[in-house]
Amino acid sequence: MDIRVGFGYDVHKLEEGFQLTLGGTKIEHTKGAKGHSDADALLHAICDALLGAANLRDIGYHFPANDPEFKDIDSKRLLTRVIALLNENNWITGNIDVTVVLQKPRLTSYIDSMRSVIAETIGCEVSQISIKATTTEKMGFVGNEEGVAAYAVALIKSKQ
Repeated sequence: MDIRVGFGYDVHKLEEGFQLTLGGTKIEHTKGAKGHSDADALLHAICDALLGAANLRDIGYHFPANDPEFKDIDSKRLLTRVIALLNENNWITGNIDVTVVLQKPRLTSYIDSMRSVIAETIGCEVSQISIKATTTEKMGFVGNEEGVAAYAVALIKSKQ
């Protein structure tokens, strides 16, 4: 069986007046992520990890930030398109492991929802999705509550 691993990373600025959405789940907070799409750093990192594993370039190549089609788009739709690209190239998802880096708010109560949303979007079992959250101990742009970052690793398997 042919297997591949990909890595993804994304970061978005946090500002008041925006919605914070991570893993397709709305997070209650005074600041939200700013971006061309819904700025879901977690889903963007997953998209890049999956695309990288399949050697299909990156999220910016497929969904350019200057394309009005993707303005304010729900990132679950981007992930759905990435899964379609993988299927077209005879790949299926093995598992995904994500770390979200955010000083505030705490994400513990949202993780089960995020895992369920991602599994449903991808069409896999919840057990194939791992999400962890951490802070930067108040250091750097994340620690200063200026941004959110997400790292993802994805394993894909050949359908054949």
